[in-house]
Amino acid sequence: MAKKFKIKKGDQVLIIAGDDKGKTGEVLKVLTKKDAVIVAGCKIARKAVKPSEENKEGGFINKEMPIHISNVKKVEG
Repeated sequence: MAKKFKIKKGDQVLIIAGDDKGKTGEVLKVLTKKDAVIVAGCKIARKAVKPSEENKEGGFINKEMPIHISNVKKVEG
């Protein structure tokens, strides 16, 4: 059975633990299997990318990484 969370895509959340503690952002994606969410502008990691059709150069991109659902709190508004 699928897990149910009170946080959905598009909600505003406050990060209450970790390096980005105190930041707020919009939920871009909810990962139910990992009990995690991806928040816009938070927990940014620099990832190496191989050259491809879309990205001829390759190099590095900044990407939002998942944050455990217990480390975020829904903000009204």
